[in-house]
Amino acid sequence: MSLRKILLIAGTGSAIDWYDFFIYGTAAALVFNTLFFPTSDPLVGTLLAFTTFAVGFAARPLGGAIFGHVGDRIGRKPALVTTLFLMGISTTLIGLLPTYDTIGVAAPIILVVLRLLQGIAVGGQWAGGALIATENAPPEKRGLYGSFAQIGVAAGLFLSTGVFLLVGAALSEEAFLSWGWRIPFLVSIVLVGIAAYAHYALEETAPMKEVRESGEPSRSPVLEVLVHHWRTVLLGAGSILVIGTSFYLFGTYFLSYGTTVLGLPRGLLLDAVLIGAALQFVAIPICGALSDRFGRRRVFLTGAVALALWVTPAFLLVGTGSPAAVIAAIAVGEVLVALVYGPQAALFAELFTARVRYSGASLGYQIGTLVGGALTPLIATALYAQWGSFVPVAGWVVLTAVASFVSVVVMSETARTTLDTSARSAGPALLDEVGQA
Repeated sequence: MSLRKILLIAGTGSAIDWYDFFIYGTAAALVFNTLFFPTSDPLVGTLLAFTTFAVGFAARPLGGAIFGHVGDRIGRKPALVTTLFLMGISTTLIGLLPTYDTIGVAAPIILVVLRLLQGIAVGGQWAGGALIATENAPPEKRGLYGSFAQIGVAAGLFLSTGVFLLVGAALSEEAFLSWGWRIPFLVSIVLVGIAAYAHYALEETAPMKEVRESGEPSRSPVLEVLVHHWRTVLLGAGSILVIGTSFYLFGTYFLSYGTTVLGLPRGLLLDAVLIGAALQFVAIPICGALSDRFGRRRVFLTGAVALALWVTPAFLLVGTGSPAAVIAAIAVGEVLVALVYGPQAALFAELFTARVRYSGASLGYQIGTLVGGALTPLIATALYAQWGSFVPVAGWVVLTAVASFVSVVVMSETARTTLDTSARSAGPALLDEVGQA
């Protein structure tokens, strides 16, 4: 199969998969608080809606473990295809789910179950798309090719925000709350078709074929990773923290903060996220290519510092209410995320050997996003409610940027090396694992 088709499937599948995951976050910020969690206090409804948003993240490590086992034991292809089917079906069912007014407490319960399935699916999908791209890439272009799995995140954010923006503009507020919000979820049935195409079009990667031919695949890759490579997993999770906090701050929390606290028009905030996502889509492969040229660590560390410095000015700009300032605050933030997210697929692929790469990459990534991504809207909402100021919220982002900075500093540079060689020299903190590899 041509590399072009591989990258097309990795990017397109990732885009629709993340679209499905993100439309829930957008709906949680805009409509789920009233449709599924009606209370007399809008703050309580918002917190409950964001709690179910977090449930999807809580399920992601479970999905990483389940599909990590499948990906390392059976193959990257079957793991990836199954996650795409699972995400497409569960998201479509959310679009068909009756609200609280129709079936009462069963509505939020079913919503949580479907959100769990979304989390399991995306928890296994990321590593599948990343490894399909990176394990087929030449060493000198691994960052660029791996970024095709990453641009799916920006494309998913762009599509999810754009669909909500279009539906909201085309319908009255009453129609949008009544049935219009369902349209973005029902569109996700397209992912089932992509999964079917990937099933017939994809071939297994060369490293996975070598593991099979060696006759020595790991009996329990997840257990092997947790026992022998736990430090690598923790460093990977630490590197992800700033990606989760900053991405969901600019892409999700600002929607709620801007509409409920500042009283800004929903359309303006959606426009800002949409523009930022489009710019991020372009910036991610550029940053992936830069990591091939200058190294993963240098590009990543630059991004972590930039995000820590930008978060306070971003809040100040949004607080002005000026359309240009709001768009600049969110769009620049999303572009800066590309500096840390663009090299991420290649970095994670290079941290683990082929026999446990799917499990190791999945667990490191999903544990990091559980803390950095799932908790950010909740922590930000609670911090602002407690202190009445954005300063503690900005402090949370800075704290995660410092944690990610330190995690990557501990790693050694792995760009332009062969995958298994780089995995055996990931950093000083991992020396005890070399003998286990």
